[in-house]
Formats: sequence, C-alpha cells, structure tokens
Amino acid sequence: MGSGYRERLFSAATTLALVSTAPAAAEASADRLTDLSLEELSNIQITSASKRAERLSDAPASVYVITGDEIRRSGVTSLPEALRLAPNLQVARANANGWAISARGFNSASANKLLVLIDGRSVYSPLFSGVFWDVQDLMLEDIERIEVISGPGGTLWGVNAVNGVVNVITRSAGQTQGGLVAAGAGNQEAQVAARHGGSLGADGAYRIYAKQSHRSHTETADGSFVNDAAHTTQLGFRADWGQAADKVTLQGDAYTGKREQPLPGLLSITGVTLALGTISVSGANLVGRWERRLAGDATISGQFTYDRIERTVPPTFADKADIADLQLQHAWRPSPAHALVWGAQYRYAVDNVTSTSPYVAFLPPRTHQAWGSLFAQDEITLAPDWHLTIGARAEHNDYTGSEFLPSARLAWKPATNHLVWGAVSRTVRAPSRFDRDIFVPAQAPFLLVGGPDFQSEVAKVYELGYRGQPVRDASFSVTAFHADYDRLHTQEVSASRTFLFFGNGMQGRVRGLEMWGSYQALPSWRLRAGYMRLLQDLDLKPGSTDTMSVAAAEGSNPSNQWTLRSSFDLPHRMELDVTARHVSELSLPNVPGYLAVDVRWGWQPRPDVEVSITGQNLTGPSHGEFTAKTTRTAFSRAVFVECLLRF
Repeated sequence: MGSGYRERLFSAATTLALVSTAPAAAEASADRLTDLSLEELSNIQITSASKRAERLSDAPASVYVITGDEIRRSGVTSLPEALRLAPNLQVARANANGWAISARGFNSASANKLLVLIDGRSVYSPLFSGVFWDVQDLMLEDIERIEVISGPGGTLWGVNAVNGVVNVITRSAGQTQGGLVAAGAGNQEAQVAARHGGSLGADGAYRIYAKQSHRSHTETADGSFVNDAAHTTQLGFRADWGQAADKVTLQGDAYTGKREQPLPGLLSITGVTLALGTISVSGANLVGRWERRLAGDATISGQFTYDRIERTVPPTFADKADIADLQLQHAWRPSPAHALVWGAQYRYAVDNVTSTSPYVAFLPPRTHQAWGSLFAQDEITLAPDWHLTIGARAEHNDYTGSEFLPSARLAWKPATNHLVWGAVSRTVRAPSRFDRDIFVPAQAPFLLVGGPDFQSEVAKVYELGYRGQPVRDASFSVTAFHADYDRLHTQEVSASRTFLFFGNGMQGRVRGLEMWGSYQALPSWRLRAGYMRLLQDLDLKPGSTDTMSVAAAEGSNPSNQWTLRSSFDLPHRMELDVTARHVSELSLPNVPGYLAVDVRWGWQPRPDVEVSITGQNLTGPSHGEFTAKTTRTAFSRAVFVECLLRF
C-alpha cells in the first residue's frame, strides 16, 4: 500500500466527515476532562481483581485502569500501543509488528508470564504460553476499559497469570448504536474501520464491524531495510440481550493477514540463520456468556469460548490450533461478613504443528491437551475497615499434573479515600509445547531435544500497597513487591555433551516499586505520572550448565522507566495531549535508554465529527527498543492523521 493510497483514503474520509449532515449517534461524543472527576475515576467498577464487580478504590491489588477516553486521547492505533499507557507494564516494540510485553520482568518476544484476556477470552497460545500480539486487534473505539493487574492472579485466573493479568473489556452493543467510520493514514501506517449498531427486539442490541490496516516496512539505525510490512483484514460482531435477571452476550471475530518476516526469526535459539518468507495468519473466535442475578445480590454465570488459530511461519513450521474453554462461576454472600466466589474451568486444545523444513519440528506434531481447575475465594469482613481475602485454585494439566495456587490479601481502609493492603501468593507457569516438544533438527540425531522433564516455573510473591486521594485534586497509588522464583527455564547440555535440552536450572529474586498518580491542576488540565523500579537477582542452581539464561533474563528488562502525560482541554472543543516516556537501557541485547515524546491535537467541529493529528517520537534521534542492533528497528518521527464520523 503506497503513500498515494493512504492520501486518497484519508482524503475520502475527511470529505465524508465534513460534508455529512447526519445527526449525532446514540453513542456519546468524546468526554471532556471535567465530565469525570478523579473521585469518579476511583469509583470505576472493575472485575479482574476479584471476579466480581468492585470499586477500583477497594481492590487490594496493583491495578491500573486504562479508560477508553485515555486511549482515544493518546492517539495510539493498536492494542499493544495502548498498553503503554499502563505504568505497571513493560512494553517494548521490536519492529512494525513485533512486541515484547510483560509485568515485573522476564520480558522477551515470547514473554510467557502475563495472562491476557479480551472480554474474558484468554488469548495466550498453548504453543509457547505467550501472546501473538500482531493478531490481537479490535476497534479501539469499542474499548470501554483495560484492567491491568501487575502481580500474581493465579487463584482466580489459573496458571500463566504469574506476573500479571490484562483484561480488555469492550463496550456492550447497546452503548455503540448507530454508525461510525474511522479512517487514518500516516508515514508509517494506514487503517480504516467501520461499525454499525442497532436494536434486536425490545431488550437486545447488536453491532457489526470491519477493519483493515497496513503497516509499512521500517529501517535499522544505519538505514538498512527491515522486512516487516504487514496487512490485516478483520471483521466481527457482538449482540447483547438483557432482562431484569438475565444477561446474554454473543460475540465473535475473524481475521486474515500477511506479515513480512524480519531477521533473526524463530531459529535464533539455535544460532541458525535462514532466508525467511512471508508469515500467513488467520483465525476466528466465538464467545458466549450468560449471567443470572439471584436473590441476595448473588449471581451465577457461564462462559464458553472457541478459538481457531492458524499461523504459517516459513521456512520452519505451520501451526493450527483449536481451543475450547468453558467457565462456570457462582458468587453470593452466605452471611453479611462473607463474600464468596467459586467456580470451575475446563480448557481443551488440539494443536497441530507441521514442520515445513528439516531444521525444526514439534514432536509429536499433533497433541490434545486439557486443563481443568476449581477455585474459591472468600472476602471476610473482620471489621468495618478491615477485610481479609483468602482463596485457592487447584488446577490440572497434562504435563505436570496438579498445581496448587493459594493467595491471601489483607486490606485496611482507614478513611473513605485511602486503602492500605498487603498480599502473599503462590503461582506457577505450566509448561508449553515449546518447553517440552521442540526438536532441532527435525530428525535424529538431534541437537536440541526439548525438555521431556521440564517442570512448572514457580513464584512466591509478597506485596504491600497504598491507593488513595491525599487531597481532593490528586490521586496516588504505590506498590512494593518481592518475588522468589524457582525452576526457571534454562538451556542445558546433556551429560554426554552431544545435545541440548530445556531444564529448570535457574532461581532468584525480583523486587521493585510501582507508582502512579493523577493531578487535576485546572478544571481543563490533568496531569498523570508513573514510575517503575525493577531489581533482579537471578542465579543458576547447582548442576546447571547454562551460561546465558541469567544474563538474558536480567538484561532484557529496564531497571527503571517513567511516564508523564498532560491532557488539556482547549476552547472550541479542541484537545492537546502530550506524553513523555523514558525507558532505561537494556544490557542484553544492548539497547540504549531513550526518551520519546508524543503529541496529539484533536478537534470536534461537530458532535458527530472528530479530527486528530498525532506525532510520535518528536524529540531526539531515532531509537531502538528491543532485539540486537543489527536487526532491530530504529523508531523515528511518525505522524498519523485520523478522521472519525458518527452517524
């Protein structure tokens, strides 16, 4: 897609917006800062911390909520970019489509200790226990909020929720009635999306959408071509029905796309360099949810999800996975002092990985995997201002058998706008196919034989936090944490020194500090700031032969990062948002620290029309964020112009 196409696309969208005489849609136009106070933000209802609705100010966890309006005013164009708004996440971009996202360390392109959900549907891959971020797309205008929990969530969400949980929650179909067209283009990407919503009988609503996006190739610091252009088409729907006692939701998405594949590719783990071709991706998902409200503020709910994932990565492998997930949950108050939630989950996956070269194979190629679990959590009112939350999950997987995930949280509320809390948790990451089933080359004799005895990685985590409003115009949150890790992933040498295998030969401690706050400097001016400090002390266990895993695990995370955001409402329905982001250096691979400044100007000439211009990386030279210098993208100044029309 050349620049001429982008210019025509944007020109057509702008003309459509400015000449349209359509009335404003039922969906509200963009809120102004004065429409939502800091106190109202603290009272946002969240569900990820306890699997029941509660105020953010009452949640005894390190939770940051990215609101839909924050996403809109930031000018970001993708879900991974939106996650940069959470000060308790580490987000690094390797190239046009490659992302490394984690919480509290252990970041990599295949980071596997962060559980990510979209409307309650887990999007982690059984291939490597991580997320293919390049296919997690949706209309950003449909996002109501993103709940980001840093710290363990295994009791409620299961294995792999080791260092955090990200739950993307979209608006109901009833909140997105009417039509919407969003089109934008810039010097690095272009996209267009359309959505329409209507009613379904007396108590139902629906929406359908379609989106197409294109990203151009990037360059390294010395101007070398990076083969990472991408094109994606996606469409989907959502329908909601609600009566006095019952709520039902049915939603789904389908996508297809192509990604050019930059070096070094998958086989960097073996030191093999191959000519890489175009990655093909496609998939579909379906989600059905039902909730019934019972007497006494009790609820019972069920959710079924299905995912079809196809990914062909030449010249190495093609992966096709079918994943079904069933969850049941019951929440009620057996007495005034207890708020109990319990449930069960069963997840089943058929994964078929076909080797397309003699260099790598997953053996056996086809697997059937099942995960089953039971969990329960009770919030006990010890006194009006003291609450104790205890819970546990028992989960079974086909690789390591049963795992036990307990947690305890104590919260003290000395005043209405202040919460002090502490937590102790145990959580694990269960093995994936990458840990157990990968072989290099594809046929014997093997140089790498996977990890036939690889066990779950274990973390014991201790947290202490505060959240509150010290003064009327300011809010503040701070969390200190300490985590002891055991049985971490290593690459070992066999006793015969003839092949490699994956083991659990690393252990260590990670500790740090997360803090963020907001300040309403003027009725039309809000400031937000965040800071994270991370200290890692990892070492090899006796008998381990690995020489690189410790340096790689410690060196791929910044020791500190900070963000500062300014949001200003200008006269005549105009907005000005400025974001400064600093990330300290990485030691392995060596990546210098950088400062990036983004600016967005937005204008609503009418309630149903919005125009914005966003500039990224506006100060300083271009910078890299991840991977080795010879192959990593150097991100330079970028401009994106967008027009949005509601009708």
